[in-house]
Amino acid sequence: MANHALLLSSFFFFLLHFGAEAATITVRNNCPTTIWPATLTSGPGQPQLSTTGFELARGASRSFTVPAPWTGRVWARTHCSNNGGRFNCLTGDCGRGLSCNGAGGVPPATLAEFTIAPGGGQDFYDVSLVDGFNVPASITIQGGTGPCRSSNCRADVNRVCPGELQVKSGNEVIACKSACVAFNQPRYCCTGEFNDPNKCTPTNYSMIFERQCPDAYSYAYDDKNSTFTCNNRPNYVITFCG
Repeated sequence: MANHALLLSSFFFFLLHFGAEAATITVRNNCPTTIWPATLTSGPGQPQLSTTGFELARGASRSFTVPAPWTGRVWARTHCSNNGGRFNCLTGDCGRGLSCNGAGGVPPATLAEFTIAPGGGQDFYDVSLVDGFNVPASITIQGGTGPCRSSNCRADVNRVCPGELQVKSGNEVIACKSACVAFNQPRYCCTGEFNDPNKCTPTNYSMIFERQCPDAYSYAYDDKNSTFTCNNRPNYVITFCG
């Protein structure tokens, strides 16, 4: 009985001090059409969120909570349809229907990435174009202490995407691949002998992303101005196309 009481006491202590810790992420759709946001939890031993994919109409928003700690990403799928009972998207598709349930999006897709710390510690967040670009995205902060700067890629990179990186639907450019996705070469992917920040440096292709969105990751080792931090349990707003 004593051991049982001790276990219960430890359980409630955990809930009180850790289980209640969470951050709220709000996703807003400023795009001219419907999007289908998705989430992926990538932290070791962390379960997927209760929300791994949903439809979001133009001008709408939706909020969900993430535990602390949590490491994961949020992205927007576009040009989605449900033909013959099979849901798929032309950009960012995860291959599992509306809810991605632990599957990531097929590049290219603009990513909002997070590492949420427990205990009011230091969170890290960024907008990444390492896997390419499909829609503009920004991360803004509610609450928290420290720098807590907005991270964003508000430019429409599709408008300047070179032909060899373009993903098209008809005559419309709907996404822009990274050079890594397009060519799968170590110097673009920072793999093999280039898996070193001193060897994997900006290329003509990554500089296209960098010039359009200097606050976003343009390639794997683009750390200098692309990672942002905030302390003391902030909440986050991700705005696609804004």
